[in-house]
Amino acid sequence: MSESSPRRPAWNRLLDRAVRILSVRDHSEQELRRKLMAPVMSKNGPEQIDATAEDYDRIIAWCYEHNYLDDTRFVSRFIASRSRKGYGPARIRQELNQKGIPREITERAMRECEIDWCELAREQAVRKYGEPLPREFSEKVKIQRFLLYRGFLMEDIQDIWRNFTN
Repeated sequence: MSESSPRRPAWNRLLDRAVRILSVRDHSEQELRRKLMAPVMSKNGPEQIDATAEDYDRIIAWCYEHNYLDDTRFVSRFIASRSRKGYGPARIRQELNQKGIPREITERAMRECEIDWCELAREQAVRKYGEPLPREFSEKVKIQRFLLYRGFLMEDIQDIWRNFTN
């Protein structure tokens, strides 16, 4: 494309970019806005899209209208994905908060998900420390610290030794 040829309107470029971004995986509205506003890499280096705030709002509205963007769907898939990777409810809530998801949506999705957090915590502990789990206090503290870091709640961690005495 030569310098004198007209560029596609910002709306079309933003729409193409939004659909391309959302075709890879679900995103929260905040994530999509951030990615749309980021400069585009071209042959000549980073290139800003000269779009107005109204253009971004229209693109987001279009994505909602055509079901490309859905925060509820994003949250349920995110919870499933992160729990499969061994993260607990506290860490997942924190990450969703950072992604701009309202607390009500997060809490509703956490109540509706059918994940046994205590069993998941036990699986992670066994995966890291082996079966049977240690019974000495110093080893239990290591496991608790690890599981707290992964985002599990203390009550779920303590239930590992209460409910699974081997």
